[in-house]
Parts: sequence; C-alpha cells; structure tokens
Amino acid sequence: MMDSLFLSPQDSSKKTVPLAERMRPNTLSEIQGQDHLLTPGKFLHTAISEKQVPSLVFWGPPGSGKTTLALLIAQALEVPFKSFSAVVSGIQDIKPLLRSIEAKGQTVILFIDEIHRFNKLQQDAFLPYIEKGFIILIGTTTENPSFELNKALLSRVKVLPLYPLNEDQIKKIIQNALTDQEKGLGARGVSISPEVIRMIVSYASGDARIALNVTESLVLSFPEGATITDSAAVYDIMQKKISSYDKTGDMHFDFISALHKSLRGSDVDAALYYLARMLESGEEPLYIARRLLRFSSEDIGLADTFAFVLAQTTFQTCQVIGYPESDCALAELVIYLALAPKSNSAYTAIQNAKKAVEQYPDEPVPLFIRNAPTSLMKDFGYGKGYVYPHDVADKIVKTHYLPERLKNCQFYQPGQEGKEPSFKARYEAIRKRLDYDEKD
Repeated sequence: MMDSLFLSPQDSSKKTVPLAERMRPNTLSEIQGQDHLLTPGKFLHTAISEKQVPSLVFWGPPGSGKTTLALLIAQALEVPFKSFSAVVSGIQDIKPLLRSIEAKGQTVILFIDEIHRFNKLQQDAFLPYIEKGFIILIGTTTENPSFELNKALLSRVKVLPLYPLNEDQIKKIIQNALTDQEKGLGARGVSISPEVIRMIVSYASGDARIALNVTESLVLSFPEGATITDSAAVYDIMQKKISSYDKTGDMHFDFISALHKSLRGSDVDAALYYLARMLESGEEPLYIARRLLRFSSEDIGLADTFAFVLAQTTFQTCQVIGYPESDCALAELVIYLALAPKSNSAYTAIQNAKKAVEQYPDEPVPLFIRNAPTSLMKDFGYGKGYVYPHDVADKIVKTHYLPERLKNCQFYQPGQEGKEPSFKARYEAIRKRLDYDEKD
C-alpha cells in the first residue's frame, strides 16, 4: 500500500500551506464538476473503480481539477507516483528515472504537469515506456493537444477534456472552505455575504484555485467572527481582473473565430464584445485589422465593395496611430462589416476554380490567347484568330477563353447571398455573348 498522496490532517492545518492545497479533494465524490468523466458509468469513473486506467492527458483550463484527478488515480491504483513539472524540469531530468523504472520492472504513474512545454521530439522519450507498461503517463495541458502533442504520443494516450467549473460549483467550494474546521477557514468563524461570494465567483471565472486564493486573502484580512459585506475590500484584494485570454494559444483562435462568425451573422453587439475582449487582453490590433480585411472580401465581397476599401483604410490607420488610438477605427469597421449586406460569391468562386485546377492541373492555354512575340510562335498558331475586344462595338467577342475541357465551367455564382444585382445581370449577359451556354 502506498503512502497517502494527500496532506494529512496535521499537515493540512499548517498556515504555510495555501488554502487551495489544503482543500484539495481526497475522493472522487468530493470533486466539483467534470460530471462527463466522473458520473458513475462514465469512462474515468469506471476506469478508476476497476483500476484499469490507461495513459491519459487531461486538457483543461487552470483550476479545473487536473492535478487532483491525477493524485486520485494514483491513490486508487496503489502504485508509485512520480511527479514532474515541465515548467521547471527538462526531459534530461526524467530520462534517468525512466531507465530506473525499467530496470526495476515496476509500474509507475508518471505525472507531467504542463506536458505541452516539452517539444514534440522530446515527447518521444515516453513512448517505449508506455508501450512496455512501465509507466502510466498522466499529463496535463492547458493547450490544445492536437497542436502541442506529437501524433505518436497522441496515439498512445487518451485525451480527456476538463471544463471550467460553473458558478454553483465554485460557490460550493467557497462555502466548504469557510465551514471546514480542519483544512479550511471554519475555525476563524468568518462569514461572507451572498453578494460578496457572487463577486468572488465572477472573478474566478471557473478556476477553483483563484476562488480559494481570494477567499483566503479576504478572510485573513478581517478579524475572527466577522461578517464580510464590504465589496470595496474585495475589490482591493482582487484588483483588476486579468483575462484568461492567451495571445498564442487556443483563446487567440477562439476569439477571432467568434468575432468572424458574429460579423457573418450580422450581430453588431457580439462582434463589438469580442473585439473589446481581444483588445483589452493585449491582442495585436494589426492582427485583428488583417483578419477584418480578409472578412470584408470573404463574407461581404461584391455585395458591398466599399467594405474592402474601409477595411484597408482601417488597417493603415492601425499601422499609423497604433493602439489605443485605433480602437474607434476598429469599432467603426466592425459595426460597418456587421451591418453590411453579405455575399460569399468571390470566396466560392475562387474555391471552385481551385478545385478545377486540382482536377485538371495541366490543361493547355488555348492557342488564340497566347502571345506570339516571335515568328516561330506565330507559325505554331499562337495568337491566331484572336479578336481585340476594343475593336468591336460592345467590347465583347463571341468566344470562350477557358481551356477546351473546361470551356463550360461556371465558377462564379452571382448573388448567392446578399445583393449583387448589377454584377449578376452583367455577368449573365456577358456569358451569353461569350457563348457559354452550358454548365459542367
């Protein structure tokens, strides 16, 4: 039987141990949240109960219970537990342990916090030990494993997502800490008003560790037996809320996707909210402006060609005056793009043309539209039969310019979305004059 991985009652009462560590759940039933994994009958609950846990990677935000679950698994399996943090340990620190485990022929749970900090080549070091059963690897990451872990490692572990705790779950964690006499703050007899608890819950944003850290600081700043109702004291402890936005991680892509889709859906207020979130979190304004430039051509296009001009001007404005002075220009552009009529006909047209190139990559250019700068090329028929459109009355020659095999293809579909009446009418008239009567 292995020694307990959790703090003893004596250790957990020490003032030097943070409240978040003292209140760490000792059993699965004490865990708040992650019901999709821990409800009886769900994968992880069953695996732990039957002591058949494979190598795992827990993917989720800070304070969602990743480390606690790893500790509970080790306790349930009753096997040695070795812990490393990729923040402070290198792969060279772990390799001697791996060789020692293999030499002893034992099975060990190897816990690697922030495993994504090992590069994809370093991650290969774990593969033979997982395959031979010497280690049950349990990694944690806040980054998307699809991008941060190599394919070989992903094929040997099961990735389990963890989600931020909801408000009720955070509230229960705070209340347990306030009443627990052994590990928590119950001995101080301090109570916190529901309004102040709501403030802490909102500030925590689903992170149990943040909630407990703020609660501990708040309680210790008041005398024993006090009732805390002063919101100013909470603001003093919390200071300015720091967004969880990560300019290089998933949040970066999630928020630009949310902005793009809100604009496409013509939801002005949602688009402004995501713009503000990104700017306040330190996102590079030029990155946002560049993506809005793309949006103007992809999703508005010919329905309102001024949108592209405005997007170009806004990009230049961001370059010239920087942030925060460019915030109004970005907001103006976002409002305009959200309210503008939408058309993806240009996007669809180039995608259709790319598919044709993929299917027919080597179709020759028709001879009559090839240049013939030499007499030899003229002898081969280059440029023969070409009629200069400016020499005819309406500037349109009755012919087609595509390669023979593609001559009746129609890549551009005018007016699929939004309003493009002038483009649609002119396009259809020209196709008839060019003798494009059929469609492939």
